[in-house]
Order: sequence, then C-alpha cells, then structure tokens
Amino acid sequence: MSGIGSTGADGLNRDGDLALSEQRGLAAWLPRRLAEERASIVVVGDFMLDGWWSGSIDRMCREAPAPVVDIQRRDFAPGGAANTAMNLAALGASVSVAGVVGTDDAGVELRRQLAAAGVDTILLYEHPDLVTTTKIRISSGGQVLLRFDDSTATVPPDALATLATAVPAAVKHRDAVVICDYGMGILDGKVRTRLIESLAGRSQDTLVVVDAHDPRPWARLGPDLVTPNAQEAAKLLDVRLGNGPERAATVVRHGGRLLQETGANAVVVTLDRDGTVLIPATGNTHRTWARPATEKQASGAGDTFVAALTLARAASLPLTASLDLAQAAADVVVHHPGTSVCGTDELSRYLESFADTALSADELERHIRAHRGDGQRVVLTNGCFDVLHRGHTRYLNQAKQLGDILVVALNSDDSVRRLKGPGRPINSVADRAAVIAALSCVDYVTVFDTPTPIPLIEQLRPEIYAKGGDYTPEMLAETEAVETYGGRVIILDYVPERSTTAMVQRIRNGEGAPIPEA
Repeated sequence: MSGIGSTGADGLNRDGDLALSEQRGLAAWLPRRLAEERASIVVVGDFMLDGWWSGSIDRMCREAPAPVVDIQRRDFAPGGAANTAMNLAALGASVSVAGVVGTDDAGVELRRQLAAAGVDTILLYEHPDLVTTTKIRISSGGQVLLRFDDSTATVPPDALATLATAVPAAVKHRDAVVICDYGMGILDGKVRTRLIESLAGRSQDTLVVVDAHDPRPWARLGPDLVTPNAQEAAKLLDVRLGNGPERAATVVRHGGRLLQETGANAVVVTLDRDGTVLIPATGNTHRTWARPATEKQASGAGDTFVAALTLARAASLPLTASLDLAQAAADVVVHHPGTSVCGTDELSRYLESFADTALSADELERHIRAHRGDGQRVVLTNGCFDVLHRGHTRYLNQAKQLGDILVVALNSDDSVRRLKGPGRPINSVADRAAVIAALSCVDYVTVFDTPTPIPLIEQLRPEIYAKGGDYTPEMLAETEAVETYGGRVIILDYVPERSTTAMVQRIRNGEGAPIPEA
C-alpha cells in the first residue's frame, strides 16, 4: 500500500489523528490527496450492465390490465463489479478489471463505457455463448414499475478456464484486489481456487476486499475486509436483523460469528439508511450514519462505498477514517438518479459543503422540535474539538448511539481562549465546525459563548446530555439543569492517552506520533 496515512507530513499520523496543518481545508484536501496516490487496483468478478428506461403512461394494455409505457429515454451504466471499477476510476485509482462478458450489444456497451472512464479492460474477456448480465428498470414519473434481468444460466467452462489462467497476472503487484462475487457463477470453481492460491502469499502491501452475496466461500483467503449488506449478513448469521436502528446492535452482538464465518480481519456491514457497522478482529467497533435522500431512484451506492473504502485503505488511511470517507461518497450517489459514480471533485465539494454549517440556537430549536415530533431522542454534547483525534471520534460515535440525533455544541473562539489560554484555539470555530459536521455521526453543530452550555441546555432540553472525561454527574454544573426537566446525564469513556493539549505540544515541538511500547 502507499502511505497517505503513515506520516504526519501527509496530514494524518499512524493513529488517524488529523494533523494541525490539514484541519483547515481538509474537505478539499483529502479526496484529491487520495487521487494523487494513483493506487493500482484490480476488480475481479461479476460484470453487468444497468439499464434505466423511462417514459410516459397514457393508456392501458388491451391484452391485460397493465399500463403501457411509451419509452422516451434509454440510459445505460456499468453495474455490479463494473460500477465498483467506475467509482474507483472516478476517485483517481489506476483500475483494471478481470471477468467475462458476452459479445452481445450489452457486452460491447459495457466495455465501451469502462474504457471511456480509463479502466483497463484487457482481462475482461468476451465469450460468444455468454449473455452479458443486464438489469433494466422501467419507470414513469420517477417511479420504477418493473425490472427485468437477463443473464446466462450456466457460464461456459472454457470461459472460466480462460479467466482462471489470467488470475495470477491480474492480481500481481497490486495495491488492492476487490472481489465482487454476486453468485453468478463467474467466480466459482477454478477461478476462486486460483484467486485464493494467488493471494495466499500476498505481501502486507496488498489489500484484499471481498464484496460477496455469500462471503463464506472466501474465508480461506483471509481477506482484509468483507462488506456484506444487511440482508447478506442476516442470511450468513441465520438471524433476523429487522428494519430499524436496532439492526446495528444485532450486528455488533454477532460480530464474533461474522469474523469467524468470513475469515476476515474486519467486517463492514452496510445498513443502507442506517449507515454501516465495523467489526474489527482487534480494536473497537465503529459506526457511520447515512444522510439518505428521499424518493430518489438510485442504485449502486454500495458499490461506491466499497470503492471509496478500498481506495482509502489502499492509501493507508486509518480504517475508521476510511469508513467515514466511504460513507460520504455513498451519500453523494444516493442523491443521484439511476446508477452513478462519485468522483474526486464531487466528493470534495460535498465535504466542503459542511463548512459554515453551525446553526444558531433558535434555528437548532426548530429542527429539534421537528425531530421530537417524529419520536426521535436528542443527544447534546459540547467541547472545544480544536484538533480532532481518535479519542474525539470514538467519543462522538458513542454519544450518537445514546439516541437518534446528535448535536455538538462548540465553544466559541473567545470561550476556548478563556479555557485554554491565548495560544488556543489552533483552528477557528468555522474550521472546527466544518470538520465536526463532516463526521457521519454528527447531525447538527452549534456554537456557544457562555461559561457553560447551561443556557443552551435549558433552551434545547435534550433528552440526554453526554460528557466525556474523568467526570461524574455530580461534578458537572450542567447536571442540575438537565435533571430539572427530566433529562439524563451520561458520562462516556475517558481516553487518557488522547489529549489535544499533548498533541498540540508534540506538533509545536516538531515531534511525530509516539512509538507504542513493545
């Protein structure tokens, strides 16, 4: 792997803390820095073509009680493994693909679009007896009415033999290998065996990501990451995950089994509107929260997520930071109709949009009133959050899980100076607000200038007031204000080895990340 996350000079130290020099303008910097790495990534798997046909309905069919759709527009986009490759290319990776398609019109169009995006298709073989998998949606007035799929029931054996022969060269000297197995037969038998053999002795510099409907057959590979969705995880575990936010808690409870069944170093379960859950073999679980669009006929956000996650990890970005970046990329494409990709510039603009997002207390109160009308619970926490580090992100993730809506109240610049001295804050409140707002676990950011957040608490009346550190509720001046209206004060984990003050001092002294003790 390349080294965006391995040195402080690149803006991130080995523990994933954001360096001082990169907190300002971070949103614009990170996707472009990832693109500059030009990571070499190969996508192996099931390639398909998505069709989005739309038209008007003015009459019913004479032969049956069915509407007649007069098709007025036909759009096609690479889907499945091809969509993952397209997203990787759009984010700046050097991408090649390995798979098999037909010689039909769909196969020709798929190869054309991949090549136009700069994807190397030399190892995307054509076979005359194979029907290129297509998934065509018919819609009218923005509503999908029908989808019809076309594919080959049995993959020709000689097609599999050709692909299996190409596998060792395809995966050699890559920063990352993405295996997209949607159960269409392309990765069965010889191809899977050859992939496992070719990657068995891989160096630590080669990241292996498995995105499969059933990741269990790939357990012998020992992948670095597997990325099942909610339905796939439920099937693997033979449990019902349900449809609400409790799905994440269920995934965490069964985390050990997920790791055991998949043989992976980390499992990331994607939960569509509920974000994602990370289950690592070592370390803490981590959540991301989606910012879903309403009534958008979007498809392929999972492919975008896998692509961004792979690229970030291939560049050695810390895993939790990679997840947040991948969630942001997925949030971008769910606001697009059809099957689409998230590119470097668009991801940068999306992250930049979080600048100047701090709301006034009155604006925030109006939003909270609407959330309470939907039965949602509000969590409020506060702090300076001057130089973001892993202790902060862990704490904010914990706070989010206490309720439904997380509000972060930032100390104003003057307030920070009163608390920390004339040399602080390092970053202005506008920059601090932009960085905090970009975290998927944070719903709203506001700023307060009073000695304590008590006036804000009394106005917003959050169901839960969360505080991190070596406090007890009795030590906090805010406790009485919270308990007066029936709220709860909850103290979250204290991370003693994570100190903003110590980090600032290290940077000012020109020191790097501390070396862990043996």
